[in-house]
Amino acid sequence: MTAAADDTREHTLTGTRGRITVREWPHERPRYVALLVHGYGEHIGRYAEVAGVLTAHGAAVYGPDHMGHGRSEGERVLIEDFEDVVTDVHAVAVSVRAAHPDRPVVMVGHSMGGLIAARYAQRHPGGLAALVLSGPVIGDWELPRRLLALAEIPDTPISPGALSRDPAVGAAYAADPLVWHGPMKRPTAEAFVRTLDTVAAGGDVGGLPLLWLHGDDDRLVPLEGSRTGVERLRGSAPTTRIYPGARHEVFHEICKDEVFADLTHFLDGALAR
Repeated sequence: MTAAADDTREHTLTGTRGRITVREWPHERPRYVALLVHGYGEHIGRYAEVAGVLTAHGAAVYGPDHMGHGRSEGERVLIEDFEDVVTDVHAVAVSVRAAHPDRPVVMVGHSMGGLIAARYAQRHPGGLAALVLSGPVIGDWELPRRLLALAEIPDTPISPGALSRDPAVGAAYAADPLVWHGPMKRPTAEAFVRTLDTVAAGGDVGGLPLLWLHGDDDRLVPLEGSRTGVERLRGSAPTTRIYPGARHEVFHEICKDEVFADLTHFLDGALAR
């Protein structure tokens, strides 16, 4: 374990497909633990601001770079089976629980991370105190099927402008060497399709408190496609916050103060149960 200049720490663990790097934003006496699950092509370092909000709220915060992402091992953005990623996240959770016994664990998954977090909640019922899904890839997401219908997947990277109305967010993303700026790989697209179907068939998560955050101008993961998946997952009405004009990354949006207030208010209610 090494301490970083911004008071984060890095841990490594052996994942299903190689070494996984985990970042920790520590808290001396946490009242809960938050596990952050990042999206496709990015890395956990992009979550420093939301981690700061959560540590100020009383959490010890952890998040892995998934296989093939960030500082973890593996061919870049190659995920052949999302069940392996869920297993890796569970390994992080086991380690976190050993470090913070008797502390409730909440999970925050963004985009692809929302798919992983949803599947985690299905595979580990009773393991979480709350689940937060931000712009989640769940329900009817057409992109991977459209890509797989092509003879060759085009080298069309994610548009930085689709992330947030704040141009600084897109500029930082475009310049980030740990972000993948190339095409989606066919095995990863195939894995997305399979896991969307698996989560759709995997049943609801019962009474687990679930917060769904989404921008209504999300062009990467359209709002209505996610709605069916989120409502199927929750079983009864989830807590829903839709932000007018917001794009894909609501934690990086110009309305992020409202988003963070909604997040911490929800967690207060969930943790009080």
